[in-house]
Amino acid sequence: MPKKPAAKPAAAIDAAEIPAAIPATIPAAKAEAGTNMQGQHVFLVDGSSYIFRAYHALPPLNRKSDGLQVNAVLGFCNMLWKLLRDMPKDDKPTHLAIIFDKSEVTFRNKLYPDYKAHRPPAPDDLIPQFALIREAVKAFDLPCLEQIGFEADDLIATYVRQACERGATATIVSSDKDLMQLVTDCVTMYDTMKDRRLGIPEVIEKFGVPPEKVVEVQALAGDSVDNVPGVPGIGVKTAAQLITEYGDLETLLQRAGEIKQPKRRETLIENAEKARISRQLVLLDDKVALDVPLDDLAVQEPDARKLIAFLKAMEFTTLTKRVADYSELNATEIEPDRKNASGASSTAPKASVAAVTGDLFGSSDGVVKSTPIIRAKGDAEIKTPAALAAARLEAVRKLPVQRDTYETIRTLERLKDWVARIDNNGSFAFEALAPTIDPMQAELSGFTLALAPNDACYIPLSHKQAGDGAGLFAAGLAPGQIAVRDALEILKPILESSGHLKIGLNIKFSAVLLAQHGIVMQNQDDVELISYALDAGRGSHDLQSLAQRWLGHTALSYGELTGSGKNKLAFDQVAIERATAYAAEHADLTMRLWQILKPRLVAERMNAVYETLERPMVATLARMERRGITIDRQVLSRLSGEFAQTAARLEAEIQQLAGEPINVGSPKQIGDIMFGKMGLAGGSKTKTGAWSTSAQILDELAEQGHDFPRKILDWRQVSKLKSTYTDALPEYVHPQTKRVHTTYALAATTTGRLSSNEPNLQNIPVRNEEGRKIRRAFIAAPGHKLVSADYSQIELRLLAEIADIPVLKQAFRDGLDIHAMTASEMFGVSVKGMPGEIRRRAKAINFGIIYGISAFGLANQLGIPREEAAAYIKKYFERFPGIRAYMDATRDFCREHGYVTTLFGRKCHYPDIKSPNPSHRAFNERAAINARLQGSAADIIRRAMARMDDALAAKRLSARMLLQVHDELIFEVPNEEVAATLPVVQHVMQDAPFPAVLLSVPLQVDARAADNWDEAH
Repeated sequence: MPKKPAAKPAAAIDAAEIPAAIPATIPAAKAEAGTNMQGQHVFLVDGSSYIFRAYHALPPLNRKSDGLQVNAVLGFCNMLWKLLRDMPKDDKPTHLAIIFDKSEVTFRNKLYPDYKAHRPPAPDDLIPQFALIREAVKAFDLPCLEQIGFEADDLIATYVRQACERGATATIVSSDKDLMQLVTDCVTMYDTMKDRRLGIPEVIEKFGVPPEKVVEVQALAGDSVDNVPGVPGIGVKTAAQLITEYGDLETLLQRAGEIKQPKRRETLIENAEKARISRQLVLLDDKVALDVPLDDLAVQEPDARKLIAFLKAMEFTTLTKRVADYSELNATEIEPDRKNASGASSTAPKASVAAVTGDLFGSSDGVVKSTPIIRAKGDAEIKTPAALAAARLEAVRKLPVQRDTYETIRTLERLKDWVARIDNNGSFAFEALAPTIDPMQAELSGFTLALAPNDACYIPLSHKQAGDGAGLFAAGLAPGQIAVRDALEILKPILESSGHLKIGLNIKFSAVLLAQHGIVMQNQDDVELISYALDAGRGSHDLQSLAQRWLGHTALSYGELTGSGKNKLAFDQVAIERATAYAAEHADLTMRLWQILKPRLVAERMNAVYETLERPMVATLARMERRGITIDRQVLSRLSGEFAQTAARLEAEIQQLAGEPINVGSPKQIGDIMFGKMGLAGGSKTKTGAWSTSAQILDELAEQGHDFPRKILDWRQVSKLKSTYTDALPEYVHPQTKRVHTTYALAATTTGRLSSNEPNLQNIPVRNEEGRKIRRAFIAAPGHKLVSADYSQIELRLLAEIADIPVLKQAFRDGLDIHAMTASEMFGVSVKGMPGEIRRRAKAINFGIIYGISAFGLANQLGIPREEAAAYIKKYFERFPGIRAYMDATRDFCREHGYVTTLFGRKCHYPDIKSPNPSHRAFNERAAINARLQGSAADIIRRAMARMDDALAAKRLSARMLLQVHDELIFEVPNEEVAATLPVVQHVMQDAPFPAVLLSVPLQVDARAADNWDEAH
């Protein structure tokens, strides 16, 4: 199968070999050039399509030894074997690869966040088979390819382009319609299930246009499966007619006014932007910088013994016999592959850790005694932070991950030995593990520690013992574990020591969990936050993504460990040996990533961002999460009943308008009533043939004055409030604290904004009465008040500051009504006695400009013609030209550098701002312009939060910061301290930018105290 390059020996890095001109953070793209491939045949298998077709083609099949479902694995292996052995000699592949989707998040999600948002999750009994299928590909000696940020289709598009340019032919093994745009005289598709070739005639038969026009048709027709919006009311047939007539999408949209059919003309004009975005979503990227060159896909004969060993481990008797007969081997003489056999743990071959770590990390006897450092003809030769970062990256990437070196700590004496090594070392990777994701209620399953690559251990504490008759697990603990209390007693001194650096990834979870046991962890580094400070917007910051990106290593996933569906295990039910492989690898990889990323902070001048905006937030948010907030169950219960009555009333009104009994929760019935019985215009059907009743369609119909869709929207909203909040919130009350504890994510957005989950307390609606009623259920403890402190118009103030708009800056300094002042400036109306409608329009423009609102969007918001909205925006920029100059300068900077910076130096990356697609490019431009404002606001409130507890303590106040909701902080304050607390909170928040940034525009913080959140806001 594919030839693999010879591995380079691990050795110390020679600094002289590091090219100074190559940035350490950006891997060089691999060249596409290669030899002529005339007469060769490249096969590219769409792995995801293969998996699902294999799964659905075979009935459930369980491995006899352990009951693991393996029908998809068997189907996949059968199809691969057929592809390799049964193809005609003149049609066999000379190059072959199996290509998978690396992750669900790609550049398309940045363009359109709802892309593929409605796809159902994979079946529970299929998920555990994904990893085994990848093992199957390896057993066949085939490349198993995937790249973060791209779909498998993009990789396939790039490979077939290169193949054709070099004279080869290509076959895409798939029946996916999205790949049909790639079909040419050089490229065909092959449906293995139907044994059918798909060429240009077959594509024309399906789409009504040749392959090069398929994206134009798909952009108009959309795709309900992938949630590509398209143009409502236009299907494939109509789209093909339009593209045939006008040539391409852009020409059609520019000439849409010429279309005679009024409905079609209007929907094309109104949804032009959706169509352009849709085109970018369906257009495959054939310029991916491939990690694996095309030449490396050359086919060679597989190792039949290895393949038979895998098939025997999977217990595929028939296929094992076929392979053995073909290879003329005796299968009975070949042992099953232990790694993939029933009940197996990792059996990676041992390497000489001593030899490798001695070279890389400065230990002559192979024992790692100190924090790893890079040797390169003497450390003195590495003279710059950038050189050190580059050397670290190269060195760490060369060191293979060897899970068989990990140790399970089962005795106090051995744990004390590790603590002694940590004490000498000064820094170590650490993670507390638990069976649930809620650290407030989780039990400790164990700890994992690492001192260096391949020098890691796991300390199991409370893993359950496998049962042998009374259920899956007996009540007792598995043998060979240290008692939780004893382990904590030994670890507590180093965990609470400010002289020992704890290195983790999402270490806040461990901090909250340990605090439940009376341990307040001090001095920690978080690899996730280091990555976030460096690369926000460039990719995910979870361990698996980082390990793949920086180490080229695929880490064991939690799903691989625990399984899924009805047989899914909690972490403390996993066998200790398997738990060790998973947990110790986490610590090992965390240490490696820290060694790679930490030097970049200094090299790229991002250390201040990490140290002031990220690192302090771990302890701050851990305290807030533990404090929680009280809710009034009775208020929620009453609201639930009230919402139920409102929903029932709306249902009755909907039934009356429908003129017949219907299930209001049935989209099909609703669609049939609206577009079938009532004949409302604007309907579009999904791929299943049912009418679409999306919120957007209902909104459009409601704005036209139709009562029925408006009632449906009202019913859906009140039903969601009931299910998501009034019914669900009581379920989150902690059994001991009797409070609700949310969890904050620090690295969830490009701009630095926090997000809240389990439950999400940042998305409770505040712009309608029902949402405000829900906030009334958040109450202060007896003898206390809730204080809400909220930055007033902070992003507008930052716009005035950053864009340097004198009239706006002066207005804020004078404490004027900024919206009335803007209206006066734009429309020449006196502030005194100004009509409310005029101020409302100015307010919509003020806030809309921040988010790059279009004339179409402003027209919808104000209910005015688009031409009038466009005139307002034009006049706004004429009156405040500095804002346009700021936007242009920000956009130009981001185009040149790929990122924008906040006032405090945070980098918000938008790598797709140079996209050739106008819609995609415009989206990133708007996001970059807004990021400087939103990101600066996020940084300011972070700075305030990091200082708040110390400021309150210095004034001997007992107030406790409970929640952060974007620009608002919520406190619980004793009644008698409210008057003293309000000015302290306001002072800390208003002065948060200082001394790093001196603003010429004052920040205003409104703070009020009340018995519940709504009244305090």
